[in-house]
Amino acid sequence: MIDAKPSFQTVPVRTPIDLILRDLDSFLAVGEFEDYGPNGLQVPGAQEVRRVVTAVSSQRVLFERAAELEAELVLVHHGLFWNGQPPGLDPVLAERLRVLLRHDINLAAYHLPLDAHPEVGNNALLARALGCAGDEPFGAVKGRAIGRLGRFAGDGLELGELVARVTRACGREPLVLSGGERRVRVLAIVSGGGAKTLPEAAAAGADALLTGEPTEPAMAEARERGVHLIAAGHYATETFGVRALGERLTQRFGLDHVFVDLPNPV
Repeated sequence: MIDAKPSFQTVPVRTPIDLILRDLDSFLAVGEFEDYGPNGLQVPGAQEVRRVVTAVSSQRVLFERAAELEAELVLVHHGLFWNGQPPGLDPVLAERLRVLLRHDINLAAYHLPLDAHPEVGNNALLARALGCAGDEPFGAVKGRAIGRLGRFAGDGLELGELVARVTRACGREPLVLSGGERRVRVLAIVSGGGAKTLPEAAAAGADALLTGEPTEPAMAEARERGVHLIAAGHYATETFGVRALGERLTQRFGLDHVFVDLPNPV
């Protein structure tokens, strides 16, 4: 486990949790999204926040690390609660909650709104990291575009150059399912589990789709549609947004911020 360099303040600033949550909910426009689970506060804790820990996914080791750091707020992309879960608490969920409740730590999660955001969203930040000359909304999920359609200047990039850029940005070499010899002028980006948007990417004129996880049918579909599929890892493609959101809280409210990196090969 590696923590990013903390953005600690010289003089800690304590901010009401309600103020922070109202700001996040408004900034990410959570009311405009239908999602697979609740966005915003999932577990209440301390009434004031001095330190926020950000991470990709909720898990016990994250909450234990937040307690060690004396954080009052954990901010994640993947929360604890999802639609379709069995009612009640199983032992794993109970242990996760026990850490948060024992240490009076708030848990807030932002899923599709954080994927979609044009400023701090996973996909917008990926487009910038890869050097896209411009990008626009793409990839409809539950009626809202959550991805980005990026464009490279001039004649675009050779596939090998794009893969090298993805490797640098995501910190790991991606799985590449080549759709042929075509250069990449238009890149569809849907972080996480976006392989199912391959037909939409092809229809939009994309030469490649960057996502996190591949699916079994994706190899044949990429080849037959002539679209390169680049899968850089669900986790690796979704570290961008929540980390940027934590830095925004530092700038806006003067909170200490630590990004806790818990790498996942998936």
